Amino acid sequence: MFENVKLKLSHQAMGALMMTLQKCLLEETDIVPLLREADWAIDNDGKLFIINPPVVSLEGIETNNVTDFVKAATEES
Repeated sequence: MFENVKLKLSHQAMGALMMTLQKCLLEETDIVPLLREADWAIDNDGKLFIINPPVVSLEGIETNNVTDFVKAATEES
């Protein structure tokens, strides 16, 4: 049925997947429910994109700037 159908992720879809992963890592939650909720579509170039990308909130995280946040997050790993 899908033998000849090949799709690629758009840059938007790759970014949305990375943000989904980051959101789940920050919140220490399972990624599967967010992936199941994702609504996908195909753009004019035949690439997949996500209609409803996740929202990542840094609310409650105290830092002077984004660089400090990234540094702190990578030091914990």
